[in-house]
Amino acid sequence: MHCFLPILAALLAQADPTSRSRNQPVEPFKLIGNIHYVGANEITSFLVTTPQGHILLDGGFVETVPQILANIRKLGFRPEDVKVLINSHAHLDHAGGLAELKSVTGASLAVMQGDAEQVARGGRGDFAFGDTLAFPAVRPDRVLHDGDLVALGGTTLKAVRTPGHTKGCTSWTMTASDQGRRFEVVFVCSTTAPGYRLKGNAAYPTIVDDFRASFRILEGLPCDVYLGSHGSFFHLHEKMERLRNGDSSAFVDPAGYRRFLAASRESFEQQLRAK
Repeated sequence: MHCFLPILAALLAQADPTSRSRNQPVEPFKLIGNIHYVGANEITSFLVTTPQGHILLDGGFVETVPQILANIRKLGFRPEDVKVLINSHAHLDHAGGLAELKSVTGASLAVMQGDAEQVARGGRGDFAFGDTLAFPAVRPDRVLHDGDLVALGGTTLKAVRTPGHTKGCTSWTMTASDQGRRFEVVFVCSTTAPGYRLKGNAAYPTIVDDFRASFRILEGLPCDVYLGSHGSFFHLHEKMERLRNGDSSAFVDPAGYRRFLAASRESFEQQLRAK
């Protein structure tokens, strides 16, 4: 498995070509049902639309915000109709844009306990990165707990706490309806431990147990369509091309989800053995 959050803080600065390469524009598109892709080429963001307003998952870097807003408009929706912002985890490349998106849209922000505090600190005091990956602080309007629901306009997303990558790392589940079929969708938070100290970590003593529990939780979720905080997790570009070539079921990939989790678990255990 690749690690998409670089170990060195410098690699997450937008002045860095590696980060810029992961934040390139992508034409937005309807993914499945009422789920739309509005993120960049690697840093993802998803718009879940409803008749009563919309839910936006993840804000990318600060520099991703103009792309997200432009993508929402390209699809014929209004940023002002985004009513709820939610987050996968409190790292610069996914939470960096939340403060500006909240300001522009007027939406409420809901973040999982453990990451809510981190978002409010603007990423400072991170157990792995300290103050090096700071982003604009924003205080959540709602602190979520495992199993909490975010419901709007007939669509319900369930917050599934899958800690390890961050203490409040949140995977999300929902059911999407498309062409008369129902699909169970999982938005995976992250399963990587980029440069983390896994043994004897005083700042996060339960990190190994949390990772292993999160793998068990994710493995137990019903899943037809799996998405994630990075496009590479779920082969975004390959599936996007298939969709544009007429394969309406391009993102339906239950076997791929199982392979992703198996590879993620093995990568984690190898990293643990190597320490």
